[in-house]
Amino acid sequence: MADAEPMLVPAPGGEKRACPALEEVDHSTKRPRVQKDEKNGGPSHKLPQDEGEEPEGEETEPLEEDGEGEGLGSGEAFAEMMKHGLTELDVGILKFVSEHQGFSGILKERYSDFVVHEINKEGKTVLLDDLSVPEEAEVILITRTQVADDTKEKRTLVHKAVKTLYPGLETKTEEREGKKFIVAYHAAGQKALAAPRKHSWPKSRGAFCHFVLYKENRDTMEAINVLSKFLRMRPNVFSYMGTKDKRAITVQEIAVLKITAERLSHLNKCLNNFKLGNFCYKKHPLKLGELQGNHFTVVIRNITGTEEQVQQAMSSLRETGFINYYGMQRFGTTAVPTHQVGKAILQDNWKEVIDLILKPRPGAEKGYLVKCREEWAQSQDPEAALQKLPVKRCVEGQLLRGLSMYGKKNIITAFAMIPRNNRLMYIHSYQSFMWNTMVSRRIEAFGLKAVEGDLVLRGGTAFVLSAAEAETHSIQDVVMPLPGFDVIYPTHHVGKGYREMLSADNLDIDNMRHRVRDYSLAGAYRRILIKPSDVSWEVINYEDPRVSLVHTDVEKLEDQPPPVFNKEGKYRALRMEFSLPPSTYATMAIREVLKMDTSIKNQTQLNTTWLN
Repeated sequence: MADAEPMLVPAPGGEKRACPALEEVDHSTKRPRVQKDEKNGGPSHKLPQDEGEEPEGEETEPLEEDGEGEGLGSGEAFAEMMKHGLTELDVGILKFVSEHQGFSGILKERYSDFVVHEINKEGKTVLLDDLSVPEEAEVILITRTQVADDTKEKRTLVHKAVKTLYPGLETKTEEREGKKFIVAYHAAGQKALAAPRKHSWPKSRGAFCHFVLYKENRDTMEAINVLSKFLRMRPNVFSYMGTKDKRAITVQEIAVLKITAERLSHLNKCLNNFKLGNFCYKKHPLKLGELQGNHFTVVIRNITGTEEQVQQAMSSLRETGFINYYGMQRFGTTAVPTHQVGKAILQDNWKEVIDLILKPRPGAEKGYLVKCREEWAQSQDPEAALQKLPVKRCVEGQLLRGLSMYGKKNIITAFAMIPRNNRLMYIHSYQSFMWNTMVSRRIEAFGLKAVEGDLVLRGGTAFVLSAAEAETHSIQDVVMPLPGFDVIYPTHHVGKGYREMLSADNLDIDNMRHRVRDYSLAGAYRRILIKPSDVSWEVINYEDPRVSLVHTDVEKLEDQPPPVFNKEGKYRALRMEFSLPPSTYATMAIREVLKMDTSIKNQTQLNTTWLN
């Protein structure tokens, strides 16, 4: 899922020109939506994503953003917008677990400073290390004994018999050295590319082609939409185990229904910022959440910490871990946090929901969005406001379209024009805000030990610890609930804080069901502390800040040498590696190391200061 937004303007990239074999677009099907790359400015009202995948197992549908409208124009404008952004304090991220002295550094100065490799359900790290297409029996020779009464009619019967027994094969008659042969072959290659709908899928081949997707500076759903466009298929033929960051290099497994490895491999000639490989056929798709986690390689540039400080910080991460906070990307990047919208939904305050999404807001924004918000504030006319948007598939556009269609007296129906999973992100954001806040109180009150009244899971069911039981458990066992109708709460005074906080927001802890079923919160449990595995690190000196400090899968495939570091370089970077389970945030692990606010607002200020 996507991590924090860019600290600096990303290098341009994207699609090459269309492949000749794929240029014949089928205009009878709806054109897939493809997100366009953004540089300086944040999206209109972009909903956040995780670094791995959504804890609730939900995926967000990408909302189209305009690449041709008035942009923010410069890094300075983006920095201006971020002055009104959130900090960690705003979303309940308050505490640390380690005693070491923190130091500063710049996270994601380049997107290649953040590399994510998926860990599949077998526990294997997913790598792109093979671009070849699986070998199949492409040509089968079938010989016939020459007889006097050999006729075209008899050969026709053989052709029909082969096609009946092997639907994936085509046949033809050839004469070789004076003898006639019937040649059977798979209808793949150029023929399948030119006419994919006529290609019959062999029964012996698994229906799903699994492959490894390597991508740079694109999120998973954006990548799926690009692949769908070039293959002329709907995005729902693809499946995956989790959504990955945009501002990163990520490697993950994807499965697609009845698309050959040949066709997928051909896309490597057509697209920038993507590479597909490690093809194989299987009988099943992939499912969200069935991965074991993600392995991260992270570079923190321009660090100020001494060797001793770095050693202490990384040792603490390896041995103690970090607080399992929901990261900043969970709460959006604009002056209107997503959890505030979520609170208004749960309060059934739909006028407030509309106002929060559409009202003018401080900070730099794309010009057409400013005009749209101003029009709404002045006229409250959804049609007039919608006319100010050159692209209608952003959140604001979808909402205004709904208001135009159903009227301001049917706000719930109008709001439903926004894709379901994007709507749910608002209320999940509110749950996350609650969880962060209550966990900070729990750490403040009791520190890093299990106490009477804490919750632990046994076989997926939560139990309250007695004083005696608390002595036999560690903080690693303790969970805290996300509020909902199907959870229990700690029985100590921090647990009682849930009721107080919800009451302050005019919500009833005993009635978390909403009159709109989608917005009813069942709740869940989340571990307080996470200890990464496979932790390693090194401090690197380097001279050129534009040079990548990570050897990527593609560079290895192309036999490019690994980066060479100048020991006398004037800049210092910390390069760390670690693995995390699903639904945890690498930025929160990095926060524990640096003891520094990881918000875009703070990182932008650091970056601006360093550049100046």
